[in-house]
Amino acid sequence: MTISVGELAPDFSLMASNGESVKLSDYRGKNVVLYFYPKDMTPGCTTEACDFRDHHESFAGLNAVILGVSPDPVSKHEKFIEKYDLPFVLLADEEHKAAEAYDVWKLKKNFGKEYMGIERSTFIIDKEGKIAKEWRKVTVKGHVEEALEFIKANLS
Repeated sequence: MTISVGELAPDFSLMASNGESVKLSDYRGKNVVLYFYPKDMTPGCTTEACDFRDHHESFAGLNAVILGVSPDPVSKHEKFIEKYDLPFVLLADEEHKAAEAYDVWKLKKNFGKEYMGIERSTFIIDKEGKIAKEWRKVTVKGHVEEALEFIKANLS
């Protein structure tokens, strides 16, 4: 399934690190930074999460919430949040339904092995629930600042 900028963002319901079931549609009226990442506690994912943590107040000041999504279970998310003091919820997409809806569940190759996993991607969803911007195959360095600048310039 392919999604495009300007379309209504696919809704989902996933268990969050705070123990609640979270639906994307719960955030109508706010801008949402929905970022998909491969795995808790790995170097790139830790850097990205900490960058979002360090800019959390700036996003909040623009009426934006941050939601991180990976296939890890809630228990692993809780440890990741505790270790790095993350101020936003992480969502457990263990059956990769949200990842498939956003077309980020991809065949990956690493050291000659092929496997299915998350392609690091970020979606900015506007207050009406439409996709305002997407980044696929994200390079972590500078990405959070780029997402913040997009919201400042286009959605504030």
